[in-house]
Amino acid sequence: MIKTLLFVSSFPPRQCGIATFAQDLINALDKSFAGKLNVEICALEESGKPLTQKQAPVTWSVNPFDIDSCIAFAQEVNDAPEIDLLCFEHEFGLYGGEYGHNLLAMLSLLDKPFIVRFHTVLPYPDIKCIKVVSLISSLAARVTVMTQSSVSLLKDVYGVPEEKIVHIPHGTHAHIVEDVPALKKQYNLEDKLVLSTFGLLSENKGLETGIKAMKEIVKEFPQAVYLVLGKTHPVVASREGEQYREYLEALVKEYHLEKNVRFVNSYLSLDTLLDYLSLTDIYLFTSKDPHQAVSGTFVYAMSAGCAVISTAFVQAREMLDSNSGCLIDFNHPEQLATAALRLLRNPEQRRQLGRCAIEKTRSSIWENVAIAHMSMFNEVLANDKLLLPNLPPPYLDHIDRLTDEFAMLQFASHDIPDPVHGYTLDDNARALIAMAMYSREIKSTSFADTLIRKYMDFIAYCQKPSGRFLNYVAVGGAFPASNQEVNLDDANGRTVWALGYTLYAHRNLPFDVVQQAASLFRASLRWIESLQSPRAMAFAVKGLYYSLQYKKSEVAESILRTLANRLQSLYSTEKDEDWHWYEPYLTYGNAVLPEAMMMAWQITGTDIYRTTAEESLNFLCSKTFTHSYMKVISNKTWYHKHVPDNQETGGEQSIEVAYTMLALHTFYHSAKNHSYLERMRVAFSWYLGNNHLKQLIYNPLTYGCYDGLERNNVNQNQGAESTVCYLIARLLMEEWNKNKYVTTKKDDLKPARIGFN
Repeated sequence: MIKTLLFVSSFPPRQCGIATFAQDLINALDKSFAGKLNVEICALEESGKPLTQKQAPVTWSVNPFDIDSCIAFAQEVNDAPEIDLLCFEHEFGLYGGEYGHNLLAMLSLLDKPFIVRFHTVLPYPDIKCIKVVSLISSLAARVTVMTQSSVSLLKDVYGVPEEKIVHIPHGTHAHIVEDVPALKKQYNLEDKLVLSTFGLLSENKGLETGIKAMKEIVKEFPQAVYLVLGKTHPVVASREGEQYREYLEALVKEYHLEKNVRFVNSYLSLDTLLDYLSLTDIYLFTSKDPHQAVSGTFVYAMSAGCAVISTAFVQAREMLDSNSGCLIDFNHPEQLATAALRLLRNPEQRRQLGRCAIEKTRSSIWENVAIAHMSMFNEVLANDKLLLPNLPPPYLDHIDRLTDEFAMLQFASHDIPDPVHGYTLDDNARALIAMAMYSREIKSTSFADTLIRKYMDFIAYCQKPSGRFLNYVAVGGAFPASNQEVNLDDANGRTVWALGYTLYAHRNLPFDVVQQAASLFRASLRWIESLQSPRAMAFAVKGLYYSLQYKKSEVAESILRTLANRLQSLYSTEKDEDWHWYEPYLTYGNAVLPEAMMMAWQITGTDIYRTTAEESLNFLCSKTFTHSYMKVISNKTWYHKHVPDNQETGGEQSIEVAYTMLALHTFYHSAKNHSYLERMRVAFSWYLGNNHLKQLIYNPLTYGCYDGLERNNVNQNQGAESTVCYLIARLLMEEWNKNKYVTTKKDDLKPARIGFN
């Protein structure tokens, strides 16, 4: 049953930071969990401004400055059976009464569970403030804050139990602009060095500090422009008019900075705001309040890759260091000017600060924040059902980005292809498999065919007269010495798999591609039997299996039996009561071994192959699946026979998830046991945040995949192996959609499809 969450917050068209925050969070929840969570919105009215007409998506409203309205709202919610959970956005000033005492009256009457988010946690509260915050926290099912400093204050100053506090960072927007000069030209800032700040104007923003600093900056950089983005805060405007803006404008005239300071006096749309941040060279945050807990404007600037100079408020002290930004004292224009001049003189340092700022905020993109909230909601509602984000569409953008005119490049720096290390047969063989799968599962297109031909031509380029393949190719086409320095059996076995799968998918592929695959495959039959590496043999078994679906061949079947017998011998030698595996360790690409044995049974009917396949897959899954998520074997320690399980957290890679899903897919088609499909779903959820960090491994902006899940962070590079394996895993979820059934009524089976964005 779908649960309904009621958000109680200021909300657009009201112009305030918390309204924007609530809108962004709700949009992220809708995007990721549509069809699994129903979100309704209760808009908080402003003092003296009753909400006479609600604008969609708002369906509820309450006057938080009227105690009778607060009481009536609580009673209305109690009488609404559709509301399961409430989430209150709290800020001093949003609710009437001393320290927002009206909110406490409202909460004390609710008989539904609720969560409270404190946007501000005062570090030196008086007795009344402590009492109100502590009572609100005692009534709440969870209390959430956005900085670790606020967590400590709630525990140490307000006495809130640690198990009740949830730290979820402020969400950020991932945004990529590839042509910044063109964007500057669009906003009439061509050839300018842009410093900016944004937000609703009020005196505590300290913008005069930036203007005073510009007096020194323009002496060395007359092309520098300081953008003051945003209109005056509506509360300030109603109380004081434009007094503060007029003061700033007078200061600009006094310092003769009319050509160097621009005011953009409007409430910016999100797209316009992200454009301004993308063209900013240095972002200035000049707040006067050292106790300010969090700022959405600050983290948005970091997420956009700005080099940030900030006063040392709470969140800035947590997030900025010498690698990711500059901290200055409050009300100190001289320090700001010194820091800005240093960065303006050094473009590379600015870029490096921006890259580090992006890395520090990628864990808090709105999709990750939505996942963290859904996890918290599930805990409060005691929901033991695994609710996962909706399946992202299987876009090929990053696959295309990594592929140049010759082939797929091996590595990327973040999402930018890095040609330094050239190409590998491994990556292009996997890419051929992924694109053949794409043509089978989604659709055959001329674009997909173009990529497929590139990967096939690269494989042909790597084949030697002996029929074997080289693995490493430099940009320019040379074969480096590394081809003679390492064992290439796994790369060769993987290529046999790719060629065999291409033959299997022949009905959805161009005729010339299939003919080329058949020619390369025939040449490979001369050496396949010489393989000795377990994984190389397993890859080759897969390729032989798929080729036999295309065309029967006594030669191919004989080679498959030979390789399967070798794998069976390895298993029989290594197996004991507690260890059901082919080697004395679990390393990489493990699932291909039981999958190959299951395929060998399907071709030969030899029962021992099936027994070995089932035993070894069950053993592997016992080491890699918890009750609710997949825990990949760490590449930092591997997993060794008869050694206590002391795996290091981290070192988890996309290839393990994809290969596990491929094996489960094969076992499902062999046994028609739906538990294999369910385990596929759990494995795929690793990409969607169902992992120990509760973070996306799939990048929803680039449509690539991050290179690894570490102990405390996600590796931000998006290279070929991780991205191609993600695409393979995502395409396997099409099989899940076709075959996963749930019983809705007796004897009534209907497919339960995962939703699409």
